[in-house]
Amino acid sequence: MTLGGAIRAVLSFLVFVLLHYTLRPLLGWRAPMDFLLIALLLASVRVRPGTAAIIGFLVGLISDSLAPGALGAGALAMTAVGFSASYLKAVFFADNLALNALFFFLGKWMFDLIYFLVEHRVRGVELVQQLLLWSPLSAAVTAAVGVLLLFLMRPLLDPSPA
Repeated sequence: MTLGGAIRAVLSFLVFVLLHYTLRPLLGWRAPMDFLLIALLLASVRVRPGTAAIIGFLVGLISDSLAPGALGAGALAMTAVGFSASYLKAVFFADNLALNALFFFLGKWMFDLIYFLVEHRVRGVELVQQLLLWSPLSAAVTAAVGVLLLFLMRPLLDPSPA
């Protein structure tokens, strides 16, 4: 990756983090989009699996600091998603928007599965409802927003040198 590509990747990562903490709370949806996960997935496909796991761990730990009751659940989930995304980047990551939508959907759903199972705050029927209804809806919204932002931010995310 060139210096310009690295700067653009960091800039896009920061834009997604900013959107996560500014736009997402304003919407207050039951099935919210996850800009942090989009940022992690886009960063993970550009680095090696170990680096992606470290990025996921740090992003998860920072997001967990806002919810101390579930400290570690987000870090574990983001680490697993980051590592998996980097490992599978050759299979999924292409310039095809449909594949990117599937990539975002599966990444968000995997994150929610790990997060809610490790968190232990939701149990029984509520857990099943969360994992089979609200998590797929949130994953679909995240995938739609991720594809829209990929389309809008194509010049910034283009891996070719400027």
